[in-house]
Amino acid sequence: MTLFQEFGITQELAIILAIDLGIAVLLLTLMRYMQGWSAKVNSRDELAVRDNFAFGISTAGAVGALGIVLTGAITGAAAHSYAQEAIGMASYGICGLILIKLGRFVHDKIALNHVDKTAAILKGNISVAIVDAGAAMATALVIRAVLIWAEDLTVNTFIAIFSAFAVSQLMLVVLTRALEIFYRRRNQGHSLQQALEEGNTALALRHAGAMLAMGFTFNAASHFMVYDPTTYVTNLFGWFVFSLMMLLVLSILLWVVKKLVLARIDLSDEIERQQNIGLAAVEMAISISIAVIMTGLMA
Repeated sequence: MTLFQEFGITQELAIILAIDLGIAVLLLTLMRYMQGWSAKVNSRDELAVRDNFAFGISTAGAVGALGIVLTGAITGAAAHSYAQEAIGMASYGICGLILIKLGRFVHDKIALNHVDKTAAILKGNISVAIVDAGAAMATALVIRAVLIWAEDLTVNTFIAIFSAFAVSQLMLVVLTRALEIFYRRRNQGHSLQQALEEGNTALALRHAGAMLAMGFTFNAASHFMVYDPTTYVTNLFGWFVFSLMMLLVLSILLWVVKKLVLARIDLSDEIERQQNIGLAAVEMAISISIAVIMTGLMA
């Protein structure tokens, strides 16, 4: 009896696992190089010669995001043939890679439209890099949820995936605008985007935590949606309504929990003006924890 047989792994399953892992490694490698190609720089030079920490954080976010997406691509049962498994894994993986890059473009041009993220990251702006990585991973959490929610490998499946992706990008923009409004009110009209560009890392951690929490709540919303690939408008409207509801519930819960866990601490002053990175990390952990708990309760 072989070791594989002892653990109930057949030769066919082992080959399928090898196919999935091989494609995943290739796509992760491609993502690393795409980071350099999209910024028109040599990724090796940025990471290992210039020691650009910001570029490293941004790349880590992109690679981690693709890894999250790939877990959604390999969650289902094995395909009927090796070729079908390879096509399915590659299709979902490439789709996820494209959507992650598209999401970064949307975030650059619409959400953080007053910041040249690529230029800032190449200059070593760690705050902007953290927000960039957070946006990529939040988008990936959404794509993963949709890949698990969707079934089969058809044109309708990809339409359903793109519909949910479009709603998620709208929610990220709404979230960013809300954070901007609150920040402006507390800081005499000062711009959140300008503060990030000036290097407020604590503020960047808060922003990234909020986006990641939104990504997890989108996963919670998927439990209310019944998959029907042909009802395009219903899918789009359903994702919008449930994701908006989850975002509102999350916002209320976070306000209450932060008041309790971080009682007698002026978060606005500590994070926005004193740039307290440690406290921002605690707030980020609270945001993600509450979102994960919500996801678990809705499952």
